[in-house]
Amino acid sequence: MTARRHAGRLSIVLTGGLLAVAGAHPALARATPAPCLRATLTIPAAGAGATATTGCPAPHHPKRPKPRKPRKRPRHKGEVAAGAALTQLGVSFSWGGGSSRGPTVGVGTGANTRGFDCSGLTLYAWAKAGVRLGHYTGTQFRQGRRVPLAARRKGDLLFFGGTGDPTHVALYLGGDLMIHAPRTGDVVRRTNFLSSPYYRAAYRGTVRPA
Repeated sequence: MTARRHAGRLSIVLTGGLLAVAGAHPALARATPAPCLRATLTIPAAGAGATATTGCPAPHHPKRPKPRKPRKRPRHKGEVAAGAALTQLGVSFSWGGGSSRGPTVGVGTGANTRGFDCSGLTLYAWAKAGVRLGHYTGTQFRQGRRVPLAARRKGDLLFFGGTGDPTHVALYLGGDLMIHAPRTGDVVRRTNFLSSPYYRAAYRGTVRPA
């Protein structure tokens, strides 16, 4: 702030504020726009008092836009099927067991056991993805598109054994892993099929259900 007296009048310039004046001194009634300072000044001059008060506008705080969350890539049906199969880890093998709703009591050697056989597990998993499969390995072998092993992706069906229809089916999980219901007395488990001499030798093909 600087002050100068001219012919009995006091001139005031407030730098960095907005000065509004009420009183008998017109020179004080000017406004100097600048970053706002709030102050009240009482100035005796020429036998009269003058009051100067800064006026501050309401502070403006622009809203920062909220960062957008990256959109999640929708899962394809095979990923849904793989996730469903993983929820059944540890469930008992039961010959003829399994439905679109989950494990069931089987038939024959599975008549006293609630669980899945190999095609019952894959039937259940793909039902969760909205695809209906038959409860027989040979049927499932024909219910989709054949894909090369190198092009496999989560949820694809892996078939093994037999000379006509395959005798075993599993569901691919990613990497070298599959999930399957192996045999009576066993449970639903993950297996590294590419490092298994048995499964590598018995491999028949990969099918991606429609």
